[in-house]
Amino acid sequence: MPTIDVYNINREKVSEVTLDEQVFGADVKEHLLYAVVRYQLAKRRQGTHKVKGRSEVSGGGRKPWRQKGTGRARVGSSRSPLWRGGGVVFGPVPRDHGFKLNKKVRKAALRSALSRRAQEGALVVLDNLEVDEIKTKAVADLLDRFGLSDALFVLASRDERFTRSARNLPRVTVLPSEGLNVYDVLHRRNLVLTQGALEAVTQRLAR
Repeated sequence: MPTIDVYNINREKVSEVTLDEQVFGADVKEHLLYAVVRYQLAKRRQGTHKVKGRSEVSGGGRKPWRQKGTGRARVGSSRSPLWRGGGVVFGPVPRDHGFKLNKKVRKAALRSALSRRAQEGALVVLDNLEVDEIKTKAVADLLDRFGLSDALFVLASRDERFTRSARNLPRVTVLPSEGLNVYDVLHRRNLVLTQGALEAVTQRLAR
């Protein structure tokens, strides 16, 4: 099994940790990554788009002219889809864009995404990510020390202080270990995990 160095926030090596082969050494399956990213983005869509159909447009109660004798085409309502101001035919209505994807597929895709970052050398493990105060500069300095400009930070549990410190940095995402997902792993070039998060993610995906 591969091992990786564990650093503190000052980029000093403090120990080593062994990566689980099932989680960080799996085959990278592109079709699973595609399917899960599509699944996640579909679930995020609000689906609140709406247009009015013929029965919903106001007006049009009276027949515009008599059926026969005018020389014009017969018409029953001025709110016909053929008329300006009429209803829309087969227009969008509120709906859920999400679709079902098996849990096994989602887990396998997350293993693939984590394995890709490990293979690229874009995986960093820190002993902890605690900051003394809510300050963006603390996280910006941390990124500079590790030479990162784009990163996903994964914490063992929610840390409001660190999350708020990183929130104004444009290419930084912070997630608790239970919120780790394929889209965010692929969306950021580097993956930074705390040792506690690494253990939690391994326990979740190695089964």
